[in-house]
Amino acid sequence: MCGIVGIVGKQPVNQALYDGLTMLQHRGQDAAGIMTVDEYNTLRLRKANGLVRDVFHTRHMHRLAGNVGIGHVRYPTAGSSSSAEAQPFYVNSPFGIAMAHNGNLTNAADVHAHLFKTARRHINTTSDSEILLNVFANELDKNDSLELSADDVFRTITAVHRKVRGAYAVVSMILGHGLVAFRDPWGIRPLALGKRETAEGDEYIVASESVAIDGTGFKYVRDVEPGEAIYITNDGQLFSRQCADKPKHCPCIFEYVYFARPDSFIDGISVYASRVNMGRKLGEKLKRDYADLDIDVVIPIPETSCDIALEIASVLDLPYRQGFVKNRYIGRTFIMPGQTQRRKSVRRKLNAISAEFKGKNVLLVDDSIVRGTTSEQIIEMAREAGAKRVYFASAAPEIRFPNVYGIDMPSANELIGHGRESNEICEMIGADGLIYQELDDLVAAVGEENPNVQRFETSVFSGEYITGDINQDYLDELDAARNDMAKAQRDGGEDANLELHNDND
Repeated sequence: MCGIVGIVGKQPVNQALYDGLTMLQHRGQDAAGIMTVDEYNTLRLRKANGLVRDVFHTRHMHRLAGNVGIGHVRYPTAGSSSSAEAQPFYVNSPFGIAMAHNGNLTNAADVHAHLFKTARRHINTTSDSEILLNVFANELDKNDSLELSADDVFRTITAVHRKVRGAYAVVSMILGHGLVAFRDPWGIRPLALGKRETAEGDEYIVASESVAIDGTGFKYVRDVEPGEAIYITNDGQLFSRQCADKPKHCPCIFEYVYFARPDSFIDGISVYASRVNMGRKLGEKLKRDYADLDIDVVIPIPETSCDIALEIASVLDLPYRQGFVKNRYIGRTFIMPGQTQRRKSVRRKLNAISAEFKGKNVLLVDDSIVRGTTSEQIIEMAREAGAKRVYFASAAPEIRFPNVYGIDMPSANELIGHGRESNEICEMIGADGLIYQELDDLVAAVGEENPNVQRFETSVFSGEYITGDINQDYLDELDAARNDMAKAQRDGGEDANLELHNDND
């Protein structure tokens, strides 16, 4: 999962891009990058591994001049965590194009081979984002004129939609012309548009989540529709068009379960409200099917599950307590590369308040269970703090299948839910009882906030991949690329090359 932001302003956009990325930091902690276009039509770039606050210093911000720019925060999926794959990416022809991408192309290998065979375009990284950039550039290059109209841009994106498959939300700059943003025909990955009126004229922003729009002083306008493209010229003219042949609206449900900030709205759905609904549904299941459990207190695993746990406690008429203190200076363990690092980070990240556990039967609530690493260690911590019995509730169903649309759900064999029943998982994580949300209840919890969304992308739970192009061979290849051992081998030599890609320090 990644976060993207693009701004066309009347004043320098470097600070607004930085602020937008900090508000999207939860979407990626591996690398960050900003690219702007200055008054001389020259690209200015700073990107490196690390958090936004660590990548950009005062000297970098001064260099990022210009009123148009894009930004990106990333964590690695099938690619490596090398700084060479930090975004935005750039190609010099035609015009000069920069791009930042959130998602994953499911036919990247075929497109890569076709690009080299037909256009002699070289891809320098293992990132599918660079492939997408070159597809876009190659299609735009078919326009023979030095002039570029909105129609030319939209024809290019229509061609891109027909060539690539998977999930993608994109912001791009075409030097001398403007900013382009577009979303995959399924609307899997989120993208929203904002606007700000100034004395000099209108300014525009596109971002992964509405929180980045609100927090930078823009006003949320709407979500970019599945398959739609937005073209904003350097002087602030906005054009939009549906560029997909048969768009459908199937947003990723895991955005609402885990990834998005609770103060965001995605596709007209409040993330906060959807999580409250998840808590109500799960509380009703506990009350109906698990009335025999002698629960004394409901405790969330901070922070995503706090709203969920509070609603469960309300439904069950039980006390709600904050039993864990979170160290806010430790990153989200789910998106940390490497199982060893994830395991070490859990106890650094959370500390139990013994008074809330001692002598009690506790119900721990989390948003989901992926590998089981965090759940197992948290249950151990609860017992060490004196809990008599520890029950565990997940606001999401069993995660049994890898994600192919841009979320780093690991190798299938690393998913604790893959091929196992809930009683087996319960035993593996050391709980006295394990309660999962039903998939129908999860879909209903999110969907009731916007009845116009008829279907969600739920493949990690159901194994049904909505793009219809995923087979076992593809999943086997993905498994080989995503397992922790493969990532460790890929990233082993990164330090030797780090300086090469930090030449703008």
